[in-house]
Amino acid sequence: PAVSSAAPDTSAAKTKNPLQGMTPVEASKGLDLPQGNDEAAVIQGRYLVGLLGCASCHTEGALIGKPDPSKTLAGSSIGIAYSNPMVNNFPGAVYPPNLTPDDETGLGEWSLDEVVTLLRSGKTRHGRQTMAIMPWTSYAQLNESDALAIASYLKSLEPVKNKVPKQVLPGNPAKTPLVHVGLYRSR
Repeated sequence: PAVSSAAPDTSAAKTKNPLQGMTPVEASKGLDLPQGNDEAAVIQGRYLVGLLGCASCHTEGALIGKPDPSKTLAGSSIGIAYSNPMVNNFPGAVYPPNLTPDDETGLGEWSLDEVVTLLRSGKTRHGRQTMAIMPWTSYAQLNESDALAIASYLKSLEPVKNKVPKQVLPGNPAKTPLVHVGLYRSR
């Protein structure tokens, strides 16, 4: 991924290089996850969260290789661009949400079943479909017990209050750094 600065670069619209002003970064790997409790489902859930790499996006700074261990799984103020930077000077961006059980900024008010539904269908507790940046289309293959183990692990964590920015629509400049990831084919 590459990260853009928070300040809009109006000269980017006039150039042919959509990555001008971008800095290559290396995302964090192998982040230490909090333990949770010692129930079998929580232990299995911790293993699966590590295997699926959830902390790589949902930890402050992890997307640019500078994870904040005090905010592991508590969301990120670094956005993930979801529209084509070759088309949109200011791409749309989403911010990985807080997965800790904080009542105000995280999953605190979510039931285990609501977390399982999100993992297996991409639908939030309010019925909204999440974007494919959250790879729920792959997680839909999780069996019920593995999805429940992940939900149990997340709900067992210490709550961390960490509000992330709201989604930015394409054409609007983001106020925080973004990473650009995606697949593009040659012409």
